[in-house]
Amino acid sequence: MSDNIIQLNENLIKHDLKDLVRSSVEETLNALLDKEADELVNAQKYERSADRQGYRSGHYKRNFQTTAGDVELKVPKLKGVPFETAIIERYRRRESSVEEALIEMYLAGVSVRRVEDITEALWGTKVSPGTISNLNNEHIETWRTRPLVGSYPYVYVDGVYLKRSWGGEIQNVSILVAIGVSNDGCREIIGAAEGMKEDKESWRSFFVWLKERGLTGVRLIIGDKNLGMLETIPEVFPDAHYQRCTVHFYRNIFSVTPRNKMKAVAMMLKAIHAQESKEAAREKARQVAEKLKEMKLNSAAKKLQDGIEETLTYMDFPTQHWTRIRTNNTIERLNREIKRRTKRYMNMDHLSKPEDDLLSDIIAG
Repeated sequence: MSDNIIQLNENLIKHDLKDLVRSSVEETLNALLDKEADELVNAQKYERSADRQGYRSGHYKRNFQTTAGDVELKVPKLKGVPFETAIIERYRRRESSVEEALIEMYLAGVSVRRVEDITEALWGTKVSPGTISNLNNEHIETWRTRPLVGSYPYVYVDGVYLKRSWGGEIQNVSILVAIGVSNDGCREIIGAAEGMKEDKESWRSFFVWLKERGLTGVRLIIGDKNLGMLETIPEVFPDAHYQRCTVHFYRNIFSVTPRNKMKAVAMMLKAIHAQESKEAAREKARQVAEKLKEMKLNSAAKKLQDGIEETLTYMDFPTQHWTRIRTNNTIERLNREIKRRTKRYMNMDHLSKPEDDLLSDIIAG
């Protein structure tokens, strides 16, 4: 036997309380609508008045979603004077706080199907996936095409491949992404657009689009080596320099390095970019190339010699910025988040290889 003298049915109380709150909200909103109608007509319902400016002509019902649940509004219809309510915007179906909650859930990475379940649990009404997508698309497009104000001396760029339905079949499509660093050191996502195959025309259109929105003051563009991108930078940003991501450069060398020699090669490569000047880094790279040849790693040595110069551009900038601008790690995390949110994961073989542990050490350094 329970020790409690009074036992409560919590589920019943919660249900009744929720209905009570919803009914109260519904009653209050309808009372406010009636009050507005009285003021517009300049007379209360059924009141005879010489100052009357119009007449009531019944009402029409309209559902409205609130944080208390779905309520039914009785919107007055007037003759002789238009009824414009200040309480609820025309055609608006949801309370602003509800829309804000939907947007927050979506931006937090909650799937539209999950949002549908959450809204039913919270407010007793399902919000369809289509409604959620449409609601967010408007805000996202406004944000995506916003004007860019101020200078962005450093810009990180990359392309992330996703799968999408195109002409009835599934194809890979590239999303070009850019993160800018302002003069005060703040990072900001300044662009994201579909780039198809990451070719020259795609990159040119992307850069021109950023420039048209106000991107100025670009001094350094950091990214992986992409011929289309490299050919486009001088055309659109003639005063900007290019920095090849050192981590991607290492991976390129690792692709022709035996696994049992990976750690030794990684330490040598890391030593190059640990030098105090560009001249010292060049000399160190020359020594490492000779060492690689002695280890019979001629292909790795050639890749090092051919690509080392474009990985040293960051050394022409303030030393306190070096560790931040020599890699594209800033945008890599964003790309992983994009893939997670869209649930369009690709088969990234390099993530499962042992050398990624070495890369983590390099990045940490």
